[in-house]
Amino acid sequence: MPRLLAGTRPAATARHQGGAVLRTAQHRTAQQADVVIVGAGIAGLAAAHHLTGAGATVSVLEADSRVGGRMATDEVDGFRLDRIGQLLSTAHPELRRTPGLDGLVLRAFAPGVLVHSGGRRRRFAEGRGARGALTTARALASAPRPLDQARLSAALARLATTDDGRLARRAETTAAGAAAAWGLPARSSDSFLHPLLTALLLDRELGSSSRVADLALRDFARGRLCLPEGGCGTLPERLAAALPPGTVRTGVHVTAASTSVVSTKEHGEIGCRALLVATGARAAAELLPGLRVPDFHPVTVLHHSVPQPPPVGSSLVLDGDRSGPVSHTAVLSAVDPTRAPAGRTLVTSTVPGRSPAGIDRPVRAQLSALYGVPTEDWELLAVHHDPEAVPAMTPPHDPRRPVRVLSGLYVCGDHRDTGSAQGALRSARRAAHAVLRDFGMSPSHLPHGLPQVA
Repeated sequence: MPRLLAGTRPAATARHQGGAVLRTAQHRTAQQADVVIVGAGIAGLAAAHHLTGAGATVSVLEADSRVGGRMATDEVDGFRLDRIGQLLSTAHPELRRTPGLDGLVLRAFAPGVLVHSGGRRRRFAEGRGARGALTTARALASAPRPLDQARLSAALARLATTDDGRLARRAETTAAGAAAAWGLPARSSDSFLHPLLTALLLDRELGSSSRVADLALRDFARGRLCLPEGGCGTLPERLAAALPPGTVRTGVHVTAASTSVVSTKEHGEIGCRALLVATGARAAAELLPGLRVPDFHPVTVLHHSVPQPPPVGSSLVLDGDRSGPVSHTAVLSAVDPTRAPAGRTLVTSTVPGRSPAGIDRPVRAQLSALYGVPTEDWELLAVHHDPEAVPAMTPPHDPRRPVRVLSGLYVCGDHRDTGSAQGALRSARRAAHAVLRDFGMSPSHLPHGLPQVA
């Protein structure tokens, strides 16, 4: 693994002209960049966009042969298969704030979710804003007494209109504790809130911070659950393609790094004014001794090719009875037709917190109940297991952990924010702005295209 060296600053001086950083020739290496970013996941790539947009020169180094990190999509027999089961929301503000994502198409699930409970599937709709939250509440309260319906309506309406500052001031507990504090009848909490939060957080025990749960539920109430068209890997691929040519280099192994120079196995030394570590939590801690390594939530994703589409359309299906290992499942070829060859059907299911050994049989049994169809003839295309899929966010959790280690040294990733794509993008913006402040430069506020929702 690369090592962080306590190196000195380059002898070069720098001055600003037209927003760009110009250097004297007092210190020369084979290559030079204002900022070297280690890691080409979505955090590193998003940070590169914020930096280059402000006029800084950037070199992004990735040891793998492709960009994306955990947000990768494999192609198998014409199917596009995601390695991780994280969900996005059209309400995620960082999808709008991150340059380089113009043209990205978000494929939305059918409104709300289908919850299977007691042998029946019920649709619970999400909302948009306060009015949508009230619609959500009434849909969720299909059986409870009027008082319970009013309580749920009020709670969701408040959450949909609560800003970040007010959420941060709430007393912190676990996600499970927060769900219990809503005062809903056990049936409503167990059959809807618990499975929904499990799907959003990929945390089966709901030990995550209530602050993270509040943010996830607020986004659910404000927008639509969605995925990038073509697979989650299209998000980092689009970010990488939109950077200046030569910015991103894959297959590059960093052997040593400091705030002034980064040594690589393949390309020698790269001089820099700042180093930004944008790897996963464990790799970041190995590069930056003293950085805390969190616990992780493992996740397994199973992909099946199905002879006939199950009768749920493009809905996300939750198991309100929690009868098996699957937290959520969907006919992804109905949500996004580009994920399967013409005439073929793809069902993708996500299992938080379990090893893949022998998992297909119990998953098939559970899916048969959820979809109401036999699954014996379903073809297993792939099983992806990541033991460190999501950094644990147990209380007390600071969703804005420091990204500036010291002047010239920075870190970003979902482990510095919330364990989600939204958190990775937000930490990237915070880290890039910290770099620019130390450089005496201003972030770019140029408008950029917004993702399209289909």
